[in-house]
Amino acid sequence: MARYFLHNEVNILIKLIAIDLDGTLLDSKKRIPEENVALIRKLVTVGYQVVIATGRRYYSAKMMTEALGGNLVILANNGNIVRRTDDDKLIISKFLDSEAYRDILIEAENSGLKGIVHVDMFSQGVDMVLEEDESGSDHLKYITEGDNRYLLMPKKELLKLDRVLAVVYPGKSAILKDFRSRIDFKYPDRYSSHVLENIKIAEAMYEAMNPGGSKWKTLYEYATLNGIKREEILAIGDDNNDVEMILNAGIGIAMKNGSQLAKDAADIITDKDNDEAGLAFTLADALKILF
Repeated sequence: MARYFLHNEVNILIKLIAIDLDGTLLDSKKRIPEENVALIRKLVTVGYQVVIATGRRYYSAKMMTEALGGNLVILANNGNIVRRTDDDKLIISKFLDSEAYRDILIEAENSGLKGIVHVDMFSQGVDMVLEEDESGSDHLKYITEGDNRYLLMPKKELLKLDRVLAVVYPGKSAILKDFRSRIDFKYPDRYSSHVLENIKIAEAMYEAMNPGGSKWKTLYEYATLNGIKREEILAIGDDNNDVEMILNAGIGIAMKNGSQLAKDAADIITDKDNDEAGLAFTLADALKILF
């Protein structure tokens, strides 16, 4: 089913709804408010395609959305891997080529940055590989209690990895923005990257991926495979990695608690934040849905 959504005096047909996780679907305690659960179940019931579009790895996103039920599509690692939750079927994957991967690791080491490598080793029970470090660097805070889907490796072993989805560096915002600028200047068009600022584990986080890997690029690719046009997509998010999809979707919504870049790109800003189920109330109002 599709619904017409009146926006700025124009009727827009919406078929697919892309939803970010952290800061959007999840509250600040990393739980899904019951209003959001009810709304998304209703969206699926009435026939919308719902895609979870997140920077998180697939396994983590799948566990966090279990309460939603049904067969969801999860666009994980900022668009670098897409799977269905009912059977974990791989739909789309995009990896850093080996030379680009090694270069970003060497550049980061020269800048004193230690990171997390996201890999597609799902069937082996591994999603991330971290550089060994005894000083308690910020990148080790990325691992949450009870998480066992990661490996620790020395730098020389990290360099040998393949099927790399993303390389992530937490740290100070100014340092990471400068690092991103230098990488973009030295290796133009070689990476898709952004600096997240609406996060908890550090002041900011830099992510580098395949140049064809971003939430929007992969979302649009998935939509096209399913016969859905750009203007038939509604996207909602809160951080800088959501900006492209908020800007390019038929309707783009930013959370009240979102970054300024996300809000600047949006057609609509929610009246309530993620702790107040702003997603549910805004989508219900926009799409005229009772839940």
